[in-house]
Amino acid sequence: MSDTLQRFLFENLAIRGDLVQLDATWKALQEKHTYPDPVLHLLGEVMTASVLLAATLKHESRLTMQIQGNGPIPFMVVECTHDRNVRGMAHYAEDIQPGSLPELVGDGRLAITLEPANSAERYQSIVELTGNNLAEAIDDYLSRSEQLDTRIWLAVSNQRTAGLLIQKLPANQSAEEQEGWNRVEQLSATITDKELLDLTAPQVIHRLYHEEDVRVFEPEPICFRCPCSKDRVANMLRQLGIDEVRAILEEEEHIDVTCEFCNQQYRFDAVDAEQLFATEVTYRTPDTRH
Repeated sequence: MSDTLQRFLFENLAIRGDLVQLDATWKALQEKHTYPDPVLHLLGEVMTASVLLAATLKHESRLTMQIQGNGPIPFMVVECTHDRNVRGMAHYAEDIQPGSLPELVGDGRLAITLEPANSAERYQSIVELTGNNLAEAIDDYLSRSEQLDTRIWLAVSNQRTAGLLIQKLPANQSAEEQEGWNRVEQLSATITDKELLDLTAPQVIHRLYHEEDVRVFEPEPICFRCPCSKDRVANMLRQLGIDEVRAILEEEEHIDVTCEFCNQQYRFDAVDAEQLFATEVTYRTPDTRH
């Protein structure tokens, strides 16, 4: 199956794993924007990594991964919800050339924000962006912010993105458990980009761990979905206030708003704008006696 999150668990070791492969989801993002290859490659890695990290969360949350820097790619963001809806976008310099992560982002930061579904609280961690590629940067981030050993591998082509994550679960820190982690980490590190991209999830798991006792769960679907809508844009205009909206319309015939994630365009003219701020009056029907 394509566009899936495949979870698996090592029965005799306190280790979990996740494998993500994106096909239609990845192509849907490419259809929304025409990104140069260096931007597209990094965006594919960020998208895949976001799904992998969101899969480690215990509670229903939206995970947002942002990269900010002073290089040719100054800003990139991907959101992944608990029900595996993904969207992403990037800003970039027109003359961008291929390069390593530091060459593309410059002096950068990696920010990961969690927004629980049933709470107004937001949790964010920000670290300096280190390493030659995103997988190294995330490994560094996880080593700073998580108490659980975690490793990640990422691969991107024009047709598919894929990623593998393994994580040590809380357990007694025995010599046997540490030996098991070292063995699984070494096995995982033998995966190649070609194998991640070309093999199915069951084939990857068998290729890496056929000598281990592994429980494989039902795959979970992933899709590209942007929650933008005309109502959301209307609420944004209401927050500007009627005077500001009228001032814009005096200079422009329409107010045009384009979603940076999905490129959907929304247009409001003067009549639409007045309707946004029209006062709703509720009339009470008087009591009638017979």
